[in-house]
Amino acid sequence: MAVSKKVEEMVTMLTPAVTAVGFELWGLEFFQQGRHSVLRLFIEGPNGVGVDDCATVSHQVSGVLDVEDPIAGEFTLEVSSPGWDRPLFTLAQYGRYVGEEVAVRLASPLNGRRKYKGIILQVADEAVELQVDGEVVRIPFAAIDKGNVVPGV
Repeated sequence: MAVSKKVEEMVTMLTPAVTAVGFELWGLEFFQQGRHSVLRLFIEGPNGVGVDDCATVSHQVSGVLDVEDPIAGEFTLEVSSPGWDRPLFTLAQYGRYVGEEVAVRLASPLNGRRKYKGIILQVADEAVELQVDGEVVRIPFAAIDKGNVVPGV
């Protein structure tokens, strides 16, 4: 999954702050929209994530952002749970969902397709293997633009 250097730097910078208050930084999205940007953090906790947890992490992370000042101009900080249709940011996260259904969008077509939906069979050698419509498709992790767990019914 193509991750910008700025996002990598912010993950490295903010992970200790999130961990310090007992949560895992599941992932981070950063959108620049003109002079106003959005920094969205997804957190995971041992007992799930509630509104108070998001507020605690937001307060902790805001302190780090105020000191480090990694974002030019105004921005909005959002902190939330990854939810049932959680986005997947790392190869290790795909590995946690072996046997589960995921939807992935690729940066460029593979076998003529950019979107795949299937069951994760395995994660190995920097790739995710999916069973899609009865066939096995091996998708290099670097080719994945976005991936989400498909919630069970």
